[in-house]
Amino acid sequence: MASDETKSPWQTLSSREVYDNAWINVREDSVIRPDGERGIYGVVHFKHIAIGILAIEDDFIYLVGQFRYPLEQYSWEIPEGGCAEGEDPLDAAKRELEEETGLRAEVWEKMGEAHLSNSVSDELAIWFLATGLAQGEHRPEGTEQLKIRRVAFQEAFAMALKGEITDAISLLAIMQYKILHDCEE
Repeated sequence: MASDETKSPWQTLSSREVYDNAWINVREDSVIRPDGERGIYGVVHFKHIAIGILAIEDDFIYLVGQFRYPLEQYSWEIPEGGCAEGEDPLDAAKRELEEETGLRAEVWEKMGEAHLSNSVSDELAIWFLATGLAQGEHRPEGTEQLKIRRVAFQEAFAMALKGEITDAISLLAIMQYKILHDCEE
């Protein structure tokens, strides 16, 4: 039996698919809201888990720069990609790190996970720490025109604080690493 805090105060009357492509599905639900009034709720379902990799060696991390179409702006972020349904998130992280940077890592550690915009989507993000790095050749996808930067971790942290890094997964990974690293000292 669900407790009061886990029981939904929403009642779904009907659902209809509004849009569908290879990455997302959008549905509109007819609902009864928590206040008892009728309403609608739009939900964006992400078909992939968002994966991020904080690749670090000797206090330097790797950032990937690219133009982000939805934002219409250039973005610096940690290597990222998608994990398809049924794919292991760690396998996806290894693939994405190599595709975007050419790097392979000997040591992998799951750092965390988060829901990125839980008021309108079910998007889940998982990020990993990758160490013991070896350089290979990167193979970006056709949708990616990437620049790769190796920067001191403190520089990346400063970029995050100054708003030069705005990607949520990158911010979460960088801030979490900074907190954990400072606690160890």
